[in-house]
Amino acid sequence: MEGVRRPAMAAARQVLCLWALLGVPRVRCEPIRYSVAEEGESGSVVADVAEDVGLAPAELSARHARIVSPAGRHHFRFERGTGRLVLAERLDREQMCGRSPICTLAFELVLVDPLQIVPVEVSVEDINDHSPVFPDERVTFKILETSDPSSRFPVEAAQDLDIGSNDIQAYSVFPENKYFTVFTQNLSEGHLNVELILEKPLDREEEPEMDFTIIATDGGSPPKSGTTQIHIIVLDVNDNKPVFTQDIYTGQIVESAPEGSLVLSVMATDADVGVNGDVSYQFSHSMGQSQTAFTINAKNGEIRVRKTLDFEKTQKYELGVRATDGGGLLTLCHVLIEVMDVNDNAPEVVVSSFNSPLPENAGPGTVVAVFAVRDQDSGVNGEISCALEDQLSFSLRPAFKNYYELVTVSTLDREERAQHIVVVTAADAGSPPLTTTHTFTVDISDVNDNAPVFNQTSYTMFVHENNVPALLVGAVNAADRDAGSNAKVSYSLVPAHPAEQEPCPCVSVNSENGHMFVLRPLDYEQLKQLEVVVSATDAGSPALSSNVTVRLMVVDENNNAPLVLHPAQDSSPPSSEVVPAWAEAGDLVGKVVAVDADSGQNSWLSYELLKATEPGLFAVGAQSGEVRLRRPLTDRDTVKQKLIVLVRDNGRPPLSATAVLSVLLLNGLWDSHLPQQSPAAEHEDSSLTTYLIVSLVFVSLLFLVSAVAFVSCKMCKRKDLSSGHVLYGASNVQSYVADGAASGTLPHTYCYELSLTTGSGNSEFKFLKPILPSLTTQHCSTEVADNSAEQFPPFPITEGDSDFESPGMQPGAQFNGF
Repeated sequence: MEGVRRPAMAAARQVLCLWALLGVPRVRCEPIRYSVAEEGESGSVVADVAEDVGLAPAELSARHARIVSPAGRHHFRFERGTGRLVLAERLDREQMCGRSPICTLAFELVLVDPLQIVPVEVSVEDINDHSPVFPDERVTFKILETSDPSSRFPVEAAQDLDIGSNDIQAYSVFPENKYFTVFTQNLSEGHLNVELILEKPLDREEEPEMDFTIIATDGGSPPKSGTTQIHIIVLDVNDNKPVFTQDIYTGQIVESAPEGSLVLSVMATDADVGVNGDVSYQFSHSMGQSQTAFTINAKNGEIRVRKTLDFEKTQKYELGVRATDGGGLLTLCHVLIEVMDVNDNAPEVVVSSFNSPLPENAGPGTVVAVFAVRDQDSGVNGEISCALEDQLSFSLRPAFKNYYELVTVSTLDREERAQHIVVVTAADAGSPPLTTTHTFTVDISDVNDNAPVFNQTSYTMFVHENNVPALLVGAVNAADRDAGSNAKVSYSLVPAHPAEQEPCPCVSVNSENGHMFVLRPLDYEQLKQLEVVVSATDAGSPALSSNVTVRLMVVDENNNAPLVLHPAQDSSPPSSEVVPAWAEAGDLVGKVVAVDADSGQNSWLSYELLKATEPGLFAVGAQSGEVRLRRPLTDRDTVKQKLIVLVRDNGRPPLSATAVLSVLLLNGLWDSHLPQQSPAAEHEDSSLTTYLIVSLVFVSLLFLVSAVAFVSCKMCKRKDLSSGHVLYGASNVQSYVADGAASGTLPHTYCYELSLTTGSGNSEFKFLKPILPSLTTQHCSTEVADNSAEQFPPFPITEGDSDFESPGMQPGAQFNGF
């Protein structure tokens, strides 16, 4: 059945109120009111809510409109597609509201996104669907024949569950008789007194019994009626009926009262004596089931609780009690019992919407859930407060009436906590209070807010030179705290700076597992270390990345044989070292200079005399490579000596090279083979020798003065130093040169020229200016030492070793030494 609308003016006010409610979220306003007749078929249209709210049905569907009824009682159904409110079940007004003059069903229309709550009230209108019904189908009255006319005899009124105009409007007697008429009187609202009035005296002898019908008619259209049969027995003499002390008795009882609890007592007295004065009490039959909740003591009129009461189902009971004496006379009274509420219902939490999972980048104030709290109790027992238990990330925000919103108060972080258990506690104000908890499990969905992090700040990997191609040398590893695709990490090589070129093509990284590969063989002598930057990028959108530096260290292998720098092995003719006849044991003959391109112990060189013309004449320093005399020269020694020196590194396995050294021995006959000089040349050489001696003496004196000054300053710490030697002529040249070469104490590198002439009777020693260390391989190995200082650790130098080199010497040639 289609709902009946309110007047046009009320409907207009409701629409305007709804427009204001839609314009300002959660505005408190009078509810929309509709009316519907009871007993309508399920599916009947009550109202077009979409039209009254001012929203299209499609918009209501998009905003997830729904109705929320108290205590989960769904009498109506909301059709999102059409925006109409229809009946979900047949409504029985009498079952829902009894005889209450107002029967209203209240609920809320909830629009979730954005949140908007519209209160709705539907008034259930009564229809004439019930006929009047008398408590008894047949009632017997015993009336004394001496009863005066106008005597009244109460009749239990008929009951009609309908209200208003559909309720009982009139009583009549059928067929009409001359003795009795029906009289009705309203005692109070909802209570009608029905009495039979005796119109003329009875005559038991004339008519001891009579029967007729009382008809109760309601005001419906068409009207409905109910009947009861009246049987009259005419008696003699019992002329007093019981009389109640009150016409209406009222009492109160708490709903938690146990069975058998006393509610109240009724009392009636009878002026007669004997049997006619004995009064008994009974409940009068009525349409409801009120009498089933209580019992009455027939003798004393005590009314007690028969079964457990429930305030939430029935708040008030109306009972009829009749008192009957032994003569059959009776009197009726009304009993009203009010049930008092106790706090026996815990609050209820009704969830309207719940959003889970929630993205971790949801800002503060994001609505997680919308719910309502209700309590079936009344008064303070129905007052509810809500709170959260031990929660810092969420809070409750009151929305409308008893609605709350669960919102976030801070930014969420899935990596710290992937799931939140939010417990809402609803407590009423009763004594003691009752509580209800509802748990919201809020899952946090991942957002790509964490870049991959390497497990090391930098990586160092080692690879031996001459490696095989595509050699695995190590791995980098990065982890991402995000989840799913946001945590999937891929690796790649990137330039160290945006402006730089692409990374070295000799190194590669596996994009899946971070394994580092060297793609081609490396040469330590060309590349000792390499730095590349590896980037770890996740699969999020947008992707996040981080970089790490990988240092690849090339480990040296012994793959380079020693290289002999001096003596030069490819010189033609080969140079020879000259040894004078007066050379002593231990004098330096020459030096083999060699280098190794490897590093570390692979470049540590050792020298060994492999072969010699006179094996016992020469010795080679194992670490310095210096060739020295083992004994003085004799006339039996061969003038030309050939030495083969083996140079070996310290690698595993060791590599070696050989150096061939030619030595020319000068014995006592060597002057005869020298060319003769002219007197002018001899004079020139003599002058030059004089200048050289003077210069040498001057330098020696200068050195001596400096040494004395230094010693004077350090006199408190050191002993006196012995005075230096002064060379006086050519006879001391041999010992000076030998001492300087053997001791290695010359402060600088000097170049000396020794000229030997025939017939002069002496030797001339020329002193020239000091020179810087030569970079040629024939004079010194300074460059080699400097350039390989990092690769080759210095050999241990024993006392007496020095960098002294004596090239080959022919008659009339010059002797150069360092």
